[in-house]
Amino acid sequence: MRLDRLLGALALGTRSETQRLIRRGEISVNGLPVRDPGAAVDPARDRVSRLGEELDIRLERHILLDKPAGLLTAARDSRQPTVMGLLPPVLAGLGCMPVGRLDKDTTGLLLLTTDGELNHRLLSPARHVDKTYDAEVDGPLGEAERAAFARGIEAGDFKALPAELRVLRCGPDAAEALVTVREGQFHQIKRMFTAVGREVLRLRRTAFGPLRLDGDSVPGTWRELTPEELGALRRAVQMEEA
Repeated sequence: MRLDRLLGALALGTRSETQRLIRRGEISVNGLPVRDPGAAVDPARDRVSRLGEELDIRLERHILLDKPAGLLTAARDSRQPTVMGLLPPVLAGLGCMPVGRLDKDTTGLLLLTTDGELNHRLLSPARHVDKTYDAEVDGPLGEAERAAFARGIEAGDFKALPAELRVLRCGPDAAEALVTVREGQFHQIKRMFTAVGREVLRLRRTAFGPLRLDGDSVPGTWRELTPEELGALRRAVQMEEA
């Protein structure tokens, strides 16, 4: 990979700006100054520094974000803030994009990755990767609702696949339940509850495939996946483990 392209991907400037950095002698590769913007570098093997400070030149990144309410799940939007504003600019430069979407008012586990094939497989209807949500609704839930979810619900213009509904608490005016689905239709959880006469008051995704959100996770925070988590995610979609 060209050195100037690598620096651009790392959000160190436009192509002309990164070329100036290189020509000024600010960039070293494996401890030696390099002044040729077209010099070849291998991000998997080489070490690149700027003014003596080593750069993180990994091109493959996988992020677990605890999405807060009020942000769009999108790479960019001209009118509203997006989840990318919570992350360092370098991740957008590397093409680290959300896997699927969470509604603007839905919180919880959002995965972002630079791996296009992994992204595609996780969203493929043929893979049926489980996703679990913690939902609070405006009325009681019982056996009738659980059975309806288990059969598969007609939710407007689509029929949801069989889903698991596990009631955590229930009262006459509200209930909380965990819902596990194997697909990701638009507003799916809300539409499924609407079909059984309930309105969703709060919705938070707690799991995506083998990934789980820590119980004490704080909305707006993020971290990189561990090698173990990434391996489990790849196995879940029948990809060769990294």
